[in-house]
Parts: sequence; structure tokens; C-alpha cells
Amino acid sequence: MPDRPAHRPVLLDETLELLAPRPGATFVDATLGAAGHAFPLLEAIAPDGRLIGIDRDPEALEIAGRRLAVFGDRFVPLHGRHEDLVRLLRDAGVFACNAILFDLGVSSMQLDRPERGFSFRHDAPLDMRMDPGGGESAADLLARIDEHDLRRILSRWGEERQSGAIARAIVRERDRRPLVRTCQLAAVVERVAGPAARRYRIHPATRTFQALRIAVNGEIEGLERLVSDSVSMLARGGRLAVISYHSLEDRAIKTSMRALANRCSCPPKLPVCGCGKENLIRVVTSRPVRPADEEIDRNPRSRSARLRVAERL
Repeated sequence: MPDRPAHRPVLLDETLELLAPRPGATFVDATLGAAGHAFPLLEAIAPDGRLIGIDRDPEALEIAGRRLAVFGDRFVPLHGRHEDLVRLLRDAGVFACNAILFDLGVSSMQLDRPERGFSFRHDAPLDMRMDPGGGESAADLLARIDEHDLRRILSRWGEERQSGAIARAIVRERDRRPLVRTCQLAAVVERVAGPAARRYRIHPATRTFQALRIAVNGEIEGLERLVSDSVSMLARGGRLAVISYHSLEDRAIKTSMRALANRCSCPPKLPVCGCGKENLIRVVTSRPVRPADEEIDRNPRSRSARLRVAERL
């Protein structure tokens, strides 16, 4: 039997319904992870459809490759960042596809591996890189960044109200000793939060860890290009689906989709576009699709998920 993913991915039924997979289609899962979405998509486009899976995390590619081996050469793994989508697909000989899926943010697999340093639930190296083979770790970032820039990251990417106080405390602690462990960083934030932290619905370090993870991996910069690049690779009638977990991510995706859906400035009654800026997509989801209560009960991490879908004209 195939090695199916152990956990049901977020918004799976809704994604399958909106992408409407058909036999023989070419699909792209640009954030492959542990193949939670890719497995049922490959089943749906059987017997001859293929799926190109992209991920920056070599460990995720290895796990997904084992789980999807049953599909043979209908699954094509590619190591790289989804920001390089167009180049990766063209290098693989793919110039048009029927659907592209992005499931943004960090995966449960990465969160649950203590050594990856994404979570303060375990004492581990302060890494947070989605691709451990390159780039700057969270510890490296904290070792060099000044207080002003750190405060900006915490405020912008973490929407942390105490960004100034936390940034000052981190810099003071860094001057005493290197901040290289997850529990070190969490303890600094807890001290800033003080006794009031007991009343928090979430751990006081949650937003700080989120902000640093986003900064280390460049998760939000380039989302506008992500949408336009994806649309350029879609065949007519092809669909782009993006699942986001952060308000800034969702806002960027919504704005980018609307811009491509409303390019034409001609009067509505004009039979043919005369401005030369024809609309490229139709936004399928007027509002983001959110998980049902049953899914949130089953998987609390899905609570903040938002799904938006657009169709190439």
C-alpha cells in the first residue's frame, strides 16, 4: 500500500473542489511539504496526469518522494524556492500547467522536528531555516541585527505590540551571551511579558518566533511576483490556489489577484479591450475560504488558514 501522509492537510476538500483536477492534467504543488495535498491530487489526475512538486527543504522532498513513489514518473520532484517557480518549471520542460497550489508558511513536519528550531516547545538550536543547507539562521540574524531593525521585524511580521521592549531585551541579552537556543529566546520574551503572560491565549513568544521565521525565510517579500509568475505559467482555464496563514500574506495575495483581474480600464460596454491591458484572471473566491469548525477541532493549526483561488482567462 502507498505510504500515505499521516496528517490530513489543511483545507483539502475545499482545495480539491476548487482546483477541479481532471485525468491527464499537469499540476504543480509549489510547496510540496510531506505531500499531503500532492497525494490526493495525483490520484485525481490519474491515469496519466503528472504533478511537479517543489520544495526548498531537502528533507521534505525525500519524505514526499517515498510517499509518492507509487505514482512512478507521474511525480516530478524539484528542489528550490517557490520564488523561482518559472525558472524551475521551464528547466523541467514545463511551459504551461492546469493548476498551481501554494500552501504557505511552515509545515507541521518542520514545527514538530525540535532540531529545526522553529518552536519554543523544545530546547533546540535557533535555526528556523526551511532549507537548512543555505542562508542565515535565526541565531545568525539575532547576532548581527540592530535594535531598530529588530523592532521593525517584530512589529511588521509578528504584529507584536511589545516589539520595542522585546527588541531591547534581546539586544541586552545578546550582549551578555550569544542567543543560540530556542528556550533562551523564549525566556527573554517571557520576562518582558511578565506575570500578565499567564492571561495570554497564546504563548508570549509566539509572535516573536513567527516574525523571525518569516524574516529568515523571506516568506512575505515577493508574494506579488509569486501570483504574477504563477499566472504566466497557467494554461487558459487553469487555476491558482493559495493557502495563507498570516494576515499580511492573505492581504498580499488578495491585492495581487485583484490587480490581475482588473487590469482593463475600458468602459464596461466596449465589446473589445482598447486599452491593451486585458484582464488576466477571474477571481473564483470572492472571499477567502476558511476551515470548517470540524477541521479546526481536528487540527487547531488550521485556524488561521485562508484559501484564495483565481482562474486564468
